[in-house]
Amino acid sequence: MDVTLKQLKAFIAVSRSRSFAEACGQLHLSQPALSVTIKNLEQAVGGRLLARTTRTLALTPEGASFLPVAQRLLADWGEALDDLHNTFALNRGKLAIAAMPSFASTELPALLKLFRRQHPHINITVHDVIAEDVVDWVRNGRVEVGIAFDPGNSEDLEFQPLFSDRFVAALPGDHALLAQPRLRWEMLTTEPFIALQRPSSIRALLEQSLSARGLSLSVQFETNQLATIGRMVATGLGVSAVPTLCVQQMAEMGVMCRPLTTPAVKRRVGLVTRRRYPLSSPAQAIARIVRDYYRTD
Repeated sequence: MDVTLKQLKAFIAVSRSRSFAEACGQLHLSQPALSVTIKNLEQAVGGRLLARTTRTLALTPEGASFLPVAQRLLADWGEALDDLHNTFALNRGKLAIAAMPSFASTELPALLKLFRRQHPHINITVHDVIAEDVVDWVRNGRVEVGIAFDPGNSEDLEFQPLFSDRFVAALPGDHALLAQPRLRWEMLTTEPFIALQRPSSIRALLEQSLSARGLSLSVQFETNQLATIGRMVATGLGVSAVPTLCVQQMAEMGVMCRPLTTPAVKRRVGLVTRRRYPLSSPAQAIARIVRDYYRTD
């Protein structure tokens, strides 16, 4: 059964006006064309919707029952088109973005402010989850855009680098090593070290980078969150190494940071999206703002 919007509009116009001539004027159709449109609609639904004589025009019982349905269908169609237009025009819509906490709590607010200034009617949800979860959420379609460390080569993901983040030493406020303006990694190898639990990609990067230099850490505490590492360091349980993105957060906890060299360990931070899946208009907008921000920074 094929019923067109043109047929619904014709039926509604005739039903409201009770006049083919008046309906023709509203629809900009000739009377023969309108008659054919109504006839095709009645053939499609299997019966008469209008009872017409040379003097009168009335709805059949079936027509009277169908009229509010047709009106609702037409209204829903119009609202759907309006919603779609507003979404494309970024006048309405939703955006969900995932970002690792070190980025979400430092860099992301300024980017969201830029986005909000341009698109004030888009509702935004931020999921601050560990870098590995950011990648999984994008891969599974829970969010369209993620910001995390480089997940490496992947057939189903696209990574657009924004900047490289270097790891720095995180020390208690009264630690003797704070007397040094810069530290070498070997200075941390004799200290009780607080690390992220495996299979953290950060943990793997640190261990691989140090192993290449014949160094290893004395890991005595493990946890899942960089924020927890900061609290543990501040308490004096040990030392650690965190991305530069975390320096402000560490300082708020009373943790002091120092540059680390030999080797200089760093990792790229960037946008993570799914390959072969087009982004919605809001997702395209935030991705463009993020790329432009770091391109000119």
